Amino acid sequence: MRIKADFDLCESNAVCVGMAPDVFDLDDNDYLVILKEDVTPEREEEMRQVVASCPKSALSLE
Repeated sequence: MRIKADFDLCESNAVCVGMAPDVFDLDDNDYLVILKEDVTPEREEEMRQVVASCPKSALSLE
């Protein structure tokens, strides 16, 4: 399973960064960076919560 971002929808609200700072970050221009696209089975439920919390529905799991 992988985390994907629709950068056309993303407003860099950083909700995901606050929830999983080891997976998401903002670069120097405040654009979202996914640090770890691959989701381990142990973190699947956590990442589902992060995806569901995105205010612009810019994140998805594939």
